[in-house]
Amino acid sequence: MDIKCWGSRGSIPVSGKEFIKYGGDTTCIEVTAKSSDTVIIDAGTGIRGLGNAMVSANQNVCHLFFTHVHWDHILGFPFFAPLLQKGYQVNIANHRVSGKPLKEILSGLMSDPFFPITINDFMADIRFIDMDETPVSIGSLRIETIALSHSNSGVGYRISEEDKSFVFLTDNELGFAHPGRVSTEEYIRFSQDADLLLHDAEFTHEEYQSRKGWGHSSADDVLDLAVKAGVKKLGLFHLNQNRDDDQVEQMEAYCRQWLKMKDSAMDCFAVPCLMEFQL
Repeated sequence: MDIKCWGSRGSIPVSGKEFIKYGGDTTCIEVTAKSSDTVIIDAGTGIRGLGNAMVSANQNVCHLFFTHVHWDHILGFPFFAPLLQKGYQVNIANHRVSGKPLKEILSGLMSDPFFPITINDFMADIRFIDMDETPVSIGSLRIETIALSHSNSGVGYRISEEDKSFVFLTDNELGFAHPGRVSTEEYIRFSQDADLLLHDAEFTHEEYQSRKGWGHSSADDVLDLAVKAGVKKLGLFHLNQNRDDDQVEQMEAYCRQWLKMKDSAMDCFAVPCLMEFQL
């Protein structure tokens, strides 16, 4: 499978010369299967660029999943170009969030006075598909889910194809028990032997002491999980909106030194916008 990050910033998009290397768009991940099926996770502002690329390539079918519906994960949805095109089909996993189906939540996002058109004005064939039970199969991909430790809850994903696996756990606070979360041991099992883990690592250890309960992890907790799970590659995700390129590089260097002290050969890096992986 091919994986591309179209946005890795957390909380709010940012811009400026100090954010050039890692980008300012919020969460959006594209997964392309060997069967040519396209799975998208989250519709942060990064989905705008993805949508434009899909239209240019006449890539007219996709499957859209959400981790949760905080602003930074849905803000790009109304600007996803395939929704404005006839002949395009967008299948959306219709999870329930706080008791409401996702269709109802997205419809509310696109309603007066928040937006000038409604979800019914889109020209694409939009299909909301109930997928409360997993695993599910989309082409050659197998998709499993796990509850996140985050305010208002959330869903993490493990996507497998043949003998390769990708785990995506953004907005997952390992150091605090939000309602609905599972144990750290279950996150370790879920991530076990993953070829690639992208995990929320918004805070340094020092920052986290005053931000416990905010819904995001310290890099130290994420490193510990990844080592225990035997992950091959670890991507630091949900980059803090105030952390510029130099500061992200400092966090990345700290994490690599942490792993070196633990005699771990794991590849660890901060995830920039437009980074690609082949598994």
